[in-house]
Amino acid sequence: MAKKKKNDPLEGEALIQKVKELGNLSKEEKARACGYYTVTKNGVERVNMMKFLNALIDAEGIELDSKVSSNGRGGRSASYRISVQSNGNLLIGSAYTKQMGLKPGDEFEITLGRKHIHLKQLDEQEEALAEAS
Repeated sequence: MAKKKKNDPLEGEALIQKVKELGNLSKEEKARACGYYTVTKNGVERVNMMKFLNALIDAEGIELDSKVSSNGRGGRSASYRISVQSNGNLLIGSAYTKQMGLKPGDEFEITLGRKHIHLKQLDEQEEALAEAS
């Protein structure tokens, strides 16, 4: 488990100024110099690039995510990863079906591979052929 460094990492204008001063150093060296690292129990320094880059984005005032989603409510966003449930089912959430514009009753053809499952949405012609056979 990583221990926190006593010096707080730089933020805001101080961070921007320090990064400019460090000019030609690598990203990792800049992050370390600005305090974005931890020291493990074994004395190994680990640079936290994600926190460093996020702090730089915040310091520059760049807004990457909107605070309000399109429907005005918070909630989880689609992660594109699912797990097999205890009953053996795979559940594809409404975030995915809404994103594709799917409606109740839309049909899919399932094909299985060695390590993948393909879902192919059937159009009206394909659905009629599937029902006829």
